Amino acid sequence: MSGHNKWANIKHRKGAQDAKRSKIFTKIIRELTIAARDGGGDTESNPRLRVAVEKARGANMPKDKIETAIKKGTGELEGEILMENLYEGYGPEGVALIISVVTDNKNRAAQELRHILSKHGGSLAESGAVAWNFEKKAIITVSKEEIADAEEFMMQAIELGAEDIDESSDPVEITTESDQMATVRDGLKDLGYSSVKGDLTYNAKTTVKISGNPAEKLFKLLDALEDNDDVQNVYGNYEIDDSEMERLASMF
Repeated sequence: MSGHNKWANIKHRKGAQDAKRSKIFTKIIRELTIAARDGGGDTESNPRLRVAVEKARGANMPKDKIETAIKKGTGELEGEILMENLYEGYGPEGVALIISVVTDNKNRAAQELRHILSKHGGSLAESGAVAWNFEKKAIITVSKEEIADAEEFMMQAIELGAEDIDESSDPVEITTESDQMATVRDGLKDLGYSSVKGDLTYNAKTTVKISGNPAEKLFKLLDALEDNDDVQNVYGNYEIDDSEMERLASMF
């Protein structure tokens, strides 16, 4: 599992116990609104919206909040004008970052990102400076508890369109093309795997291995970025050993 996805899983586990639930809701609401605006309010025909709704339910967001966010996206209700953008940057040790932002003020968002990066030993980069090293992919996860026969599961996933399967993680992580996410996810659900979840990510083609103090600095930066209301997700090309990841997780 890539460094980014390990960190995302840790943040997700901690998020349920955090005092940051309102921030989590704000980010999900904005994702619901953007997804509905760009692809319509029907989860069956809008895969991105379906993922956002699953996230909202996983965070125990009330149904009325989900419906209101979707209606603001489709224009049925008035709402703030949101803009979506990807920023590129560098963290400690030259780690490449892609920062997904949804905001009502692009100038403010850029200024805040520049400040956060600079404070933690990073910097914003020109468009295209790091994007070449990332590929947009879909990540589908399934709890290991549901997989009775690993070999059979792998064959099923491959037949559905899986490109790579990481059995060393729990949940098991399946990587596929972004436009194949719904096919693989729904196919696994049809086969009886109830814990299936899907999301879009940016996977790095080449990675930078870090540990110790540089890793701590990087995670302080990631934490600060993800604490910003405008930041939806942060993707990086860092690689960290499992034992080091768990050590760092205990600090944040």
